[in-house]
Amino acid sequence: MQALNAVLGKIFEVLFLAFRGLNPWFGMVFISFLTGLLMLFVFSRVSNQAGIKAVKNRIKAHLLEIRLYQDSLPVQLKAQSRIVLANFKYLVYSVKPMLILIVPLVLMLTQLNLWFGSRSLRPGEEALLKIRLEEGRNPMNVKIMVEPPEGLEVETAVLRLEEEAELDWRIRAVRNGLHALTFRLDGRVFTKTVAVGQSPLSRISPVKSRRGILPEFLNPGEAPLPPGLPVERVEVVYPSLKLTAFGIGFHWLVAYFLLSILFGFALKRPFKVEV
Repeated sequence: MQALNAVLGKIFEVLFLAFRGLNPWFGMVFISFLTGLLMLFVFSRVSNQAGIKAVKNRIKAHLLEIRLYQDSLPVQLKAQSRIVLANFKYLVYSVKPMLILIVPLVLMLTQLNLWFGSRSLRPGEEALLKIRLEEGRNPMNVKIMVEPPEGLEVETAVLRLEEEAELDWRIRAVRNGLHALTFRLDGRVFTKTVAVGQSPLSRISPVKSRRGILPEFLNPGEAPLPPGLPVERVEVVYPSLKLTAFGIGFHWLVAYFLLSILFGFALKRPFKVEV
């Protein structure tokens, strides 16, 4: 999983290289455009294009039938039942390409969350630093030290939350850069990167997780924690990145799916693909 995350991370770094200093909307529009092209490619290669075209024409014909025979209840009911059956057939035709698209889309979403989920800290800004211990480990009995680099300050002593098996600190950003916090826990050493003052579109990793397929898949931004540590995850709670348009803030997932669908439908006619 670590090798796959590294390869995907490099790919997205190249894709967003030209947009790093720009408003994040530019990167979002670009990746949504590519996603729309990917959707059209899969549909053109995998789906039953003739069947989709036929069933869509059938639906249009039945809708016209309903409009022409508004005064005939039997004709209307028959046309509506045929529309329902045609829609079901359309969904059947769409299942195969959608199942194929699920894998690349999910992999893309985990990577895109690194770019659009959070923004870096600004100098002078505070953030919460959390360590979640493995199940059954009592935080009251853990010996731990945090060693901040010059670009960060640890402002509070450790707060031990016994019920959550969690250790918390408040940190403050001092100067721009990618800074490595060093932890010493029961004689073991590990680090967590903290981003300060990065460009508007940057790869921000809030969580460093333990080893394992699912934890590494969900948190691909950094190499996993060393094996044998009694730690599930280390997290920096960054501010959320907001995509704002016309005074309205959009969550990146909403913007991504809306734009991808819009691009897909806008390009289906030039590429002669039935969706």
